[in-house]
Amino acid sequence: MSELRPLAILGGTFDPIHNGHLRAAWEAVEALDAEVRMVPARTPPHRPPPVADAAGRVALLRAALSGQDRLSIDTRELDRDGPSYTVDTLASLRAEIGPDRPLVLLVGADAFAGLASWHLWKELFRLAHIGVLTRPGGDHPLPDELAAFVADRRAPRVQGPAGLVVDIAITPLDIAATAIRETFAAGHEPRFLMPSECFADEALLAPYRALGR
Repeated sequence: MSELRPLAILGGTFDPIHNGHLRAAWEAVEALDAEVRMVPARTPPHRPPPVADAAGRVALLRAALSGQDRLSIDTRELDRDGPSYTVDTLASLRAEIGPDRPLVLLVGADAFAGLASWHLWKELFRLAHIGVLTRPGGDHPLPDELAAFVADRRAPRVQGPAGLVVDIAITPLDIAATAIRETFAAGHEPRFLMPSECFADEALLAPYRALGR
């Protein structure tokens, strides 16, 4: 692997991991010719605690990613205490990979529209590019402050180590972890919304099946 091949990260609680997460990450691999790491969050600052604990979510991720070598897991947010602020994760990665390798933070278009509410959000652009995962027909207007800040940062592709906003078109898969948890809570099976490997070991799904008891 070239040392200048982009490194991209896709964060989230992955509670549980599903095919929407995986397809978006896979399409980013191909669009950017990047190494992509899935980064499960320890304590999301703006969400309730996950249903499954860290070890359980990582085990599900490992099962989901089996059989391929283009997506991997990065547990650095689980390995440090406190809230999982993205700026801290990017700073850690930048220190690890050095100043020159392109680093890309992958976010959905809806999350990107809310970027100005993130902790130290302008610092994100010093550390990384922002790869916005866009779906056909999606419309997420940016607030004025963010729109002005990124107006001259839009680019068709990743260039240099950080600072740009690049749109990455992805297949629209209307799958949500919330709906999957609700399916488990109703006593049903969310087959084909999650990778089949996740169903191979019943212990992996125990926290979610317990929602229906």
